[in-house]
Amino acid sequence: MEGYFLDWLSLCARWAHVVVGIAWIGASFYFIWLDDKLEAASDPQLAGELHAIHGGGFYRVEKYAIAPPALPPTLHWFKWEAYWTFITGFSLLILIYYAGAELYLIDPSVMALSRTAAISVGLGTLAAGMVVYEGLCRSPLGKSDNTLAAALFVLLALAAWGLTKIFSGRGAFIHYGAMLGTIMVANVAHVIIPGQRELVRAKQEGRAPDPKYALAGKQRSVHNTYFTLPVIFTMMAGHYAMTFGSRWNWLILVALTLAGALIRVWFVIRHKGRAPAWSLVLGIAFIAAAMWLAAPKSETTAAPVSFSDVKGVIDRRCVLCHAQKPAFQGFAEAPKGVILETPEGVRAQAALIYQQTVISKAMPPGNLTGLTEDERSLLDRWYRSGASMK
Repeated sequence: MEGYFLDWLSLCARWAHVVVGIAWIGASFYFIWLDDKLEAASDPQLAGELHAIHGGGFYRVEKYAIAPPALPPTLHWFKWEAYWTFITGFSLLILIYYAGAELYLIDPSVMALSRTAAISVGLGTLAAGMVVYEGLCRSPLGKSDNTLAAALFVLLALAAWGLTKIFSGRGAFIHYGAMLGTIMVANVAHVIIPGQRELVRAKQEGRAPDPKYALAGKQRSVHNTYFTLPVIFTMMAGHYAMTFGSRWNWLILVALTLAGALIRVWFVIRHKGRAPAWSLVLGIAFIAAAMWLAAPKSETTAAPVSFSDVKGVIDRRCVLCHAQKPAFQGFAEAPKGVILETPEGVRAQAALIYQQTVISKAMPPGNLTGLTEDERSLLDRWYRSGASMK
């Protein structure tokens, strides 16, 4: 019953996370597009204006260079989308990766960690990433966007490598994404919103607003838009073991981070009316590089293997979870509905068993049931010899 309840909590948290995430990312993408599409205005107080049509109506949008002459009676802020995305995402991190640390976060073959140690390192990663990023932005490096981007890339590559040497592949990928997500929401909470409050306060007190707050908010908003696609990738990667389960998982993570950022660069440039293909082509090239790194070795023929031996391995190492009524605590039903109790079930899932236990080695999670290399080799030979049931 506990597993059933946790599944519902996870479902509701994931649903909410997707909804508020769409709201945050949608607003972020819209305002980046809006800034890049502004046309020159005759009023010198305006940075630009834009006309649009949507939903059967016409809109006119104006952006002030700094602030309007007088504050309007109603001023709309965009912050709760970011805050609730973090709250729901952190809830999912607790419900899935911390409550199920032995299953999703810890891999003894990578590093033997206690639950407490693994959770502490995970939380420390989120805090350290935020502190280091903030320090870089406030340092002299932060004055040059290109220099700052290069420094961030080096540190993110080190983070990707380091996390995959501590956690399971799945746990490493999600903490990398959570670190970026934490930086993004910190940008909103500690730079963008306080800067906007200062601009409003200056107008209320009759002072000239300091443009540095607008510039800082713009810089962090641009950072957030480039982090978005890599973060979304890490949210999805847990369903694709060929990424996090590869021996080159950290390089795949770096390559797809670059791909996401470069593809987003192309969209931003395109908003401005210029669309050189270099960033799009380079982004696609990094995706292709990740595919090459994750590709399985060329298959060769193998001697037939007795199905009874294969079924014995499956029964010992897999059926604990993949059964009509899983014996593993925390599972109310077989993950993804994959049931391996019967010979027919094993044969039907032969390709998936091969992919998950031999190619990516993502299963069993954290190798909880102790699947040995000899047993993986047996499953490998069985599948490559035709996955016979004899």
